[in-house]
Formats: sequence, structure tokens, C-alpha cells
Amino acid sequence: MHATTTATTKQQPPLGIRLLHALSKEPDWLTMSAEALAAFRDAENRKRASGLARVITGFPDRGATISWQQVTLPDRVLRVRVYRPSSGRGGPDAGLPLVLHVHGGGFVGTAVQCDWVNSHLAARLPAVVVSVEHRLVSPEIPLSEAVDDGWDVLRHVVHDAAQWGVDPARVVVVGESAGSMVTALAAIRARESDLQLRAQVLVNPCVDLTSTAFDYHSMADHADTPTLTVNQMELFRRLAVPVGTDPRAVSPLYADDLSGLAPALVVVPTLDPVADHGRAYADRLREAGTPVQVSEHPGAGHAFLSMPGVVPQARAARTRITEFLRDRLAG
Repeated sequence: MHATTTATTKQQPPLGIRLLHALSKEPDWLTMSAEALAAFRDAENRKRASGLARVITGFPDRGATISWQQVTLPDRVLRVRVYRPSSGRGGPDAGLPLVLHVHGGGFVGTAVQCDWVNSHLAARLPAVVVSVEHRLVSPEIPLSEAVDDGWDVLRHVVHDAAQWGVDPARVVVVGESAGSMVTALAAIRARESDLQLRAQVLVNPCVDLTSTAFDYHSMADHADTPTLTVNQMELFRRLAVPVGTDPRAVSPLYADDLSGLAPALVVVPTLDPVADHGRAYADRLREAGTPVQVSEHPGAGHAFLSMPGVVPQARAARTRITEFLRDRLAG
């Protein structure tokens, strides 16, 4: 197993998470049909986008406005959820920083589940936050298509910066879980395309879908947590990198060159199967000379930033992310 792990002590997730897990019925992930997966995804996303879910996912910052917009690309149209400071700053020609955000979930998830943190970033940085409602992986859609969605939206908004009211010289990317793969790969593409990013934030990142994806101590230590299990990870991996595709192409951990990238903040909840993914990626960035900071949150589990109503550690993580981005955008 990888040597990047740290010693773990027996901890339990917050009580609210344990209660939610006890009340929910865990699907048999590895035997789900395509139809059952689609039905589960649609029902789960409706739940996450409902008003009642705010008790778990958090209430948006009143200092930001939220709207859906469409991004028209040459071969497809994508929805994005846009957060702007409600003070009036951020209109055309205002030149606010741009935060390109990608939600987690992989085969499930919606930008709405991240309203709490994204509205806060918009109001407090202040900035324009564009969260990509990317294509979710399925038997027909590999992860590479979601990666393209994130990158293409980033290029589109930067290219039309004046229309979006953003400053193309002050751009950062933020990703959560599977969304961290999208944003980590976007940071690599940005370097290759001379698109200057100020920072990248990777929250409970999953960065390895190769044959070594499960060869980490955290995978064994936290194989069956309430918010992520190894079986869910196995389903995600099967869908994300179908037989005949190269898993290294969507595994930032195995990128050939991680030098010269935007400074990174890697946010690691300690009770997470992929905790060592984040630690290993931070090590690789550091070895390549890319500035990196690691922010660990003891007692928190996977996806905790999207569940501030039941995970107290989410607030400390939000503060850490906000401070990191404020410093990078001011530099």
C-alpha cells in the first residue's frame, strides 16, 4: 500500500451523519442495472435540490444571488449555476475574480448541493462562481466527457470574460470529490494552454482510477463509511474508465508532469476512503515543485463540505478555502 497514509485513530462520523445513514437503504451498487442507476440518480438529485435538503446541505449566503445559465459550446449546451455578490458588483465589466467550481458525485450529484459554499465564496471573496452541471458518468458516459465539460466551460467563460463580468487574470478552480479530478486535470490543461490560474482547491479528491486506486491504507481503514464506500468507488471506477480506455488519462496522480501548476490547497477529511488519494497527490505536487498546502479535518468524512448541517467541520473547511483563495487572488 502507498506510504503516504498517516496513522489513524478510531473515530466516528458526526452523529447527524450516522443517523442519516441508519435511516437510508444502501443500494447494491455492484449489481445495479443501468435503469436502476438512472432512477437512483434522478431521485437522489431531486432530493439534493429540494428545499428540505437545505437542513443538511446548508442555507445559501444572503450576500449572493444564484441563477441558472446556459453555456453554448460548439457541440453541446451545458447548464451552469452562477453565484454573484448581491451588492451589485459583478455585472458586465466589473472584473471580479472567477471561481470555476465542479461538484462531486461522479454518477450522481448536482451543483445545487454546493449552494452553501459557493454562495459564500461569491459573497465573501467577492467573486463570480460558475458551477458546472457536467455530464454524470453512466454506462454511456465515461469520466472523460465530464472532464471536457469542466475544461470547455472554463475556456468559454474566460474567453467571454467581459460578458460574464470576470477578470481573466484572476481565475481559480475548485473541485469536490470526482469534481476534483475534473479541476485537477483542468489545471494541467491550463498550464499547457497558457491559461494562467491563480489557484486550485481540491476537496476530498479522488485522483487515481488506475489499478492502484484501492491500494491505500485509507481505503481499508474507511471502506464502509456513511458517505462513501469502496463498493461505490468500484462502481464509479467501472463507469468512469470503461474497458478499453486509459485510466491514467483521467487520473491526475499519474500525470507525466505536475510542475508549474497553480498553487494548490488539498482538503482532506480524515474518515474518508480516498483520504490517501489527496495526501498522495499533495506529495506529487510538492515533489514537482508546485506549491501545495494540505488542510486535514479530523472526524470528517467524504463529501463533508456539502453537508454543513450535520458536519460541523464543514465551516472550518469553508473558512480555510476562503482565506486561501483570497490570498491567492490578491497576490
